[in-house]
Order: sequence, then structure tokens, then C-alpha cells
Amino acid sequence: MSVDAVSPAEVHAFGTRAPASPPQAAASAAAASFAALESRLDYLNPAEVEQVRQAYRFADQAHLGQLRKSGAPYITHPIAVAQICTEWKLDTQALCAALLHDVLEDCGVTKAELTERFGAAVAELVDGLTKLDKLAFDSREQGQAESFRKMLLAMARDVRVILIKLADRMHNMRTMGDMPRHKWARIARETLDIYAPIAHRLGLNHFYRELQDLAFRYLHPWRYQALSKALARSRARRRDLIARVQGEVEAAFAGSGLSVRITGREKTLYSIYRKMDTKHLSFAQVTDIYGFRVIVPQVLDCYTAMGVLHQLYKPMPGKFRDYIAIPKINGYQSLHTTLIGPFGTPIEFQLRTPSMDMVAESGIAAHWLYKTGGTGDASAQALNVQWLQSLLDIQQETKDSGEFWDHVRIDLFPDSVYVFTPKSKILALPRGATVVDFAYAIHSDVGHHAIAAHVNGEPVPLRTELRNGDVVEVVTSPHARPNPAWLGFVKTGRARSKIRHYLKTLAQEESRALGERLLLQALRAEGIAQPPGDDEAGQAIWDKLLRFTGNRTRDELLTDIGLGRRIAGMVGKKLAALMAEAGARPDVLLISQERFGAPGEDRPTQGVVTLDGSEGGSVVYATCCRPIPGDRIVGYLGRGEGLAVHTEDCPVVQRLLHRDRERFLEVEWAEEPTRPFESTVAVTVTNGKGVLASVAAAIAAAEADITHIRMGDEAAQTTTELQFTIAVRDRVHLAQVLRRLRRTPPVVRAQRQRPARAVDSTA
Repeated sequence: MSVDAVSPAEVHAFGTRAPASPPQAAASAAAASFAALESRLDYLNPAEVEQVRQAYRFADQAHLGQLRKSGAPYITHPIAVAQICTEWKLDTQALCAALLHDVLEDCGVTKAELTERFGAAVAELVDGLTKLDKLAFDSREQGQAESFRKMLLAMARDVRVILIKLADRMHNMRTMGDMPRHKWARIARETLDIYAPIAHRLGLNHFYRELQDLAFRYLHPWRYQALSKALARSRARRRDLIARVQGEVEAAFAGSGLSVRITGREKTLYSIYRKMDTKHLSFAQVTDIYGFRVIVPQVLDCYTAMGVLHQLYKPMPGKFRDYIAIPKINGYQSLHTTLIGPFGTPIEFQLRTPSMDMVAESGIAAHWLYKTGGTGDASAQALNVQWLQSLLDIQQETKDSGEFWDHVRIDLFPDSVYVFTPKSKILALPRGATVVDFAYAIHSDVGHHAIAAHVNGEPVPLRTELRNGDVVEVVTSPHARPNPAWLGFVKTGRARSKIRHYLKTLAQEESRALGERLLLQALRAEGIAQPPGDDEAGQAIWDKLLRFTGNRTRDELLTDIGLGRRIAGMVGKKLAALMAEAGARPDVLLISQERFGAPGEDRPTQGVVTLDGSEGGSVVYATCCRPIPGDRIVGYLGRGEGLAVHTEDCPVVQRLLHRDRERFLEVEWAEEPTRPFESTVAVTVTNGKGVLASVAAAIAAAEADITHIRMGDEAAQTTTELQFTIAVRDRVHLAQVLRRLRRTPPVVRAQRQRPARAVDSTA
């Protein structure tokens, strides 16, 4: 629904209807509006114009009785939206959708009815533009996020959706003055944060600038007025300067024999305001308010024209940009150079061909302009619209609408850096993008398996921010996988969604495997050696169990068990009972082995969860007590947190035993753990030069790795306590480290750190 629509229900409930115009006057206003639209349809054939006329009649009937806040008939808004779409020469289907874009939302018309009257393509376009107002959401933000998700995915399938939506937003912003003042800030902020960046991302620069200025006008009315007056005064003062520069430039080009078209360009109010705000400048300090655009026939002429300008005025060092050789991410191409004009005034010149100029102003919409005009070259039509496809990629891996919108919003930042692969392929990434963003931009597998990188031939960390012109090479390993810490520094929505999707999938697989082990253990305790099979009889038992637990699939149930959302013992008892009903007989010997241990053993070993460090995210080794192989350990199945492993004497375990005894599982160490485990060591040393180096050397000599060091904040004293988190193989290895430390001259005391300051000096 348009932001300033007045629905009949709203009129009745709040009495906000504007004074009704006489029906004849309203009809005349609508007819005049449509006549203005019809006069712009000269690029369509008569049959297509008739289709647009039918869409107008249908929309006019559907919106009958609805008024805008200004009191004008509501149909004038869809007509104005369609009229904006004609500036891009959009086709008949898009114009029909523009006229009908609010009928699903406001008028009770169904999608099936639109399909029958105007075809499936028009109905899909209108549906993509329709917000999800009829669904119940937990918050306004969630509903808005879901509506944007729907619109952006429809846009990825058909870019005409966003073009119509931007035209809709443009007309609403142009008529915002009719809206209640308390709504200005919200709508203007939404335009500035969402619609203007989308317009920029798609290369619709004219729309981008106008939306920014309109949003600025209603978001900061007083600042807008003050800046507008200052710009008008400046324009009057500099009129002579601009005329002189234009005359000198035209004379220089006439002397060179180069055919050019020169137009003036003025910085928009919002871009002036943003520069003043971000760089803390006064209006007088903003020197690049005015500039010139030079249109030349061919690409090579751009460089020739730049040479002419550089002979006329001196260029400012570092102010040259070649967006022809390296286009912007939205397809924009031009040469930018800033010259020192008369009286030392900096003046920017943009040099481009006519086709580049059309793409610069119309972006992705230039496709229709070229198609209808029959002009333009292949490179101009080969716009970089990979972002549209990336929306679908992100959607496949992100089910939450808020998370999806977060990913997309990241990619709407207009600033970009351009980097090279080792094979000289150019990639455009958001400013601040890292090596990991680059890896995922190449391919998901490159990102998933990245372990190191070289930038310009030098080894760098994966979190390194990239700069323009960097040559990046990523080193991969088939055994590597994404690190959750990457989410703290990646900038692109693609990288963020790929990492999150991988980690979620991995966690589910690991939790499912753990849940399967725990359920099997619970079944064996009931005397059942194996769960039901996948045959018809076994599937019937699983279906009954799923109805009992409320899960949709077996995998979901096993994942819930692995995450601690369901107690394996309770599910095992129910499954054993269902199998008994189907004729399965419990094995008494198996029950005794599971519950009381095999003959000659002190405790049960069958079905015990064995840990070797390769379990992944489904098993967490508690940081409160940091268990290592050799410690007596217990497992606690937290609610939704997977299996947490603690030492048997951990104070946390003692507290949990009184509250959730049934959630404890028996766990044991494998004979040969697959990796080192972290332990914290407290080392008291006498202060002196080189003490830290001596202690670190002793730990390294004992073949242990230091992963973290913590020192006290107190002022230097005779002795100081250092806390080292080190990676060791087991208790025996830790004891070796402690012995070597105690033999180091500066060390007064070395001991393993325990919870609540409990100390184990023998490890």
C-alpha cells in the first residue's frame, strides 16, 4: 500500500477523509492524469497501449472511493508511478503492474483474478510488490523484514519489480508534504537506508540522488532549508566563474577538433551535507560543489579529451579515477579528474561516451532504453547484475527474514574496493572487505577451506582488509573448515550467509550423530540392541514415536536429543515400549551389562560416550574446569546446548547434580585423543628482565603451545602471577610442563589453575 493511501476503513474509523470532490471532478482529474501518461506511450504499439488502458480502467474501478491525503483520487498515484516507469521505456507488463500495484493489497482483488485478466507475468509482478500485511508477525520490524525479503527475491527473478517499487517510492517521496508530519522521519529514514542504496546498487544514479535529497528534506527539514539557501547564494556568487571555465573548456576542445558535449553538474544537497558531516567541514570548505560532464563519441576520445583538459588546467595529484578500465560494481563507467581552475578553485570533470552516460544515469534500466532505441554497445548492456543472483544464493542458506535482510543490507554499501586474482581477474568488494570475503567471492569451496593468504606476494592473516589494486592469493586445505570467529570481521552478505549456513549444517550433523549414539545407549539400557529398521514395520514404529515427541522427522528428533532438548532415556523408554508392542523382546543379559557392568568390571562400559576431541560443536569442553585426557570427567546434556564435558570435581557439576541429575551422562576418554586440549597454568615469578621470555621458552621446550597469556593489572611488585592457557596432550604432558617450569630460575611456583582457585600441584 502506498504510504499516503487513505483506505475506506481508515476513513470510517478515524474520520480522516479529505473533503470529497464531486464525482465528476474526480473522474476528470483521473482522466487528465491518464492522458498525460498516454502521451508518453509512443514507444508502444496500439495493441500494447490498449492493454495499458485496460489496466488503468481496472485499477480505477478497484480504487473507486479511495483518496490520497491531498484529497486527490487515489488512482492518480498508480498513474504517476506508471508515468515514471515510462522514463525507462519499460514494457507493457511492467506498466500494467505499475497501474495495478496496490489492488491486491488495498482492494480485495485476488492474484488469480489478475492472472485471468492480465496474464501470469503481470500478476507475479504485482504480487512481488505487495507487502505481507495480512500475516501476523511478532513485531513491525519482522513484518517489514519479511516484506523486503519477498520484494528482493521477486526482484532477483525479475528486476522490473524493484524498478516499479522505486518509482512508487519516488512518487510517495515527491508528495510527502501531504503526509502527517510525524510520519516523515520514519519514511525518510527507510528511503535513505534501503531504497536509495538499492537504486545506487543497480546504477540508477539519477533516482539515487533524488531519493537522497527528498529523504534529507523530510528527515532534517531545517538543515535542508539552511543548506539550500547557502547553495543558492553560492550559485549566484560563482556564476561568473562557471561561465568562464565553460567558455575556456569549449574553446580548448574547439581548437583540438574534438566533438564534445559539455554540461554542468552540481553536487546534491545531501552529498554536500554528508561531506560536511563526515569530514567536519563548513559549507565554505566544501570546494567541489560544481563540476562538468564531457560527453565524447568514442571510448578512446575520453582519454584524448582528458589530455586536452590537463593541458588547459593543472590536475590535482591523486584525484584521477579510471572507471572505464575498471567499472564500478553497478556498471558505471567514466574518467574522473579534478583540476585546479581559475583562482585556485578545484573543479571535477567526468568524461564518458553517450552509452556510458545512459548507463550512469539509468543503470540496469538502460537495458530497456537500449532495446527500444536500438543504440548502445554490448559492453554497456553487460551490466554487473550478479548481485541479483547472489540474493537467491543468500536466500537458500538463510531462513530467517531478519538475518536475510542483514546480509543484503551489508551489500548495499556504495563504496567499493577493486582487487585482482593471481590470474588478473578483477573483483569488486565493499570497502573494508577482508581476505575471507575475497575467498567466498571466488567460490564457496575456496572460502570454506581457506587457511592462509598472500596479498601482493606477502603472507597476511585472513582478517586483513583489502585495498584498491591488491593482488590476492588464497591458500586452501581440504581438511580446513570455516571458523565462527570469521563472522566478526567479514563484510559481504555472501560470505556471512555461507559461513553461517555451513556452521549450522555442521552443528546439526554433529548433534544428530551424538543424538543417535545417546538413543542407542538408552535403548541398550532397556535391553534392545538396535533401533527399528527402515522397513515398513520399523517406519510405523518411528512414526508413532515422532507423534509422541512432536518432531517432524527422525533426523530432527535425533538432533534434539544431541542438543539436549529431549532426554535420551525418556525417548529410549518410549521407543522400547513401542518395539515391545510390535513383538520385540528385551535381552536380560544386555540390560544387566548396561546397568550394572560386565562381569569383573567396576562400572558399565557398554554405550558410554567416548571422547577423542574430534566431536566438533556438538560436544563442548567446559572452560570453567578445562578437562584434559586423564581427568575423571562427566557429561552434562544442556537444554539446546549439546553435551558439556566437565571434570568430576568441578563446582559447576556439584551445583547441577542437585538440579538436573537426569541430564548427566557417563563419558570417558578415548585411548588416543586426536588433538591437544587446553589447560590453565598459574605461574608465580620474580620480576626481572627477560622473565616472560624464560617462562615461554620453558613451556615451548616441554612441547606445549601457549594459546593465551593473562597478567595482573596491579603495579609491578617483587613477584607477579602469570596465567598461561596452554595446549597439552594429557595429564602426564601437563605434569612434564609443570616440572620444567619449576626448574626455571625466575619461577617461584607453578600449578594447574582450577575453578574457585582450587589448586592441583600434581596435575
